[in-house]
Amino acid sequence: MIFQREFKRNMKALIIWSLILGGLVILMLSVYPQFAKDQKAMEELLKAYPEGFKKAFGMDKLNFGTLLGYYGIEIYIMTTLIGSVYAAMLGSNIVAKETGEKTIEFLLAEPVTRGEIIIQKFLAVFTNILILNLVIAVFSILGFQFTENPEVPVKAFAFLCLGNFLLHLTFGAVAFLLSSIMRRTRNIVSASLGLVFIGYFFHVMAGVSDKLKALKNISPFSYVDSAEIINRGSMEIRYVLILAAVITISIAASYVVYNKKDITI
Repeated sequence: MIFQREFKRNMKALIIWSLILGGLVILMLSVYPQFAKDQKAMEELLKAYPEGFKKAFGMDKLNFGTLLGYYGIEIYIMTTLIGSVYAAMLGSNIVAKETGEKTIEFLLAEPVTRGEIIIQKFLAVFTNILILNLVIAVFSILGFQFTENPEVPVKAFAFLCLGNFLLHLTFGAVAFLLSSIMRRTRNIVSASLGLVFIGYFFHVMAGVSDKLKALKNISPFSYVDSAEIINRGSMEIRYVLILAAVITISIAASYVVYNKKDITI
């Protein structure tokens, strides 16, 4: 019941975010054929970019003239960041809003335990993020059809989709934990979005300067870097394990904290 309730409450936002991201993916892929037709002009354009800028966005490691290279540079960066913002906002609201909206007494009066509340609410977060990522994948495949040769390396594309999903779920899980600990929704949203943008900033800075490469180790965005995934054809297993561990620990901690939390209106 709680899962269904939360899924319905967040459906409108899911549809809006899905349509926005899906539309942006289609729009960006629809202009790729023009880039592909004039390789020389594209190469000249890339030469004009500062070296630090190219490193920050993987332009030094990916071929802008290939469909998957273009996808990794122009589109994947957009879907990882915007999707993470959505996941952070979703996770940060779903628990704490019960107190803010004065509905916590009604919820606790239902024949469910606190543990069940947490599990079902996170299942709603998981489902929303999964659907968003399925939409991104489907619209990406549709967008590939705009090109003369729509085929891309299936394995590399599949790992890009996996990286996207794991990143979004990581920020959603951390925001969910903050929502279980903190009380004020506004503070939780601010903290969750702050983590997203700080993580993205660290990822960019690690790419700009060799002296700041250590920042890659603390930015989830660096774990799902498009250039690394496309060139390897897969994700590094250690990054998959780290993200999976953060998700698991966040949910387990949310379960423990919420069961012990003094909930008052």
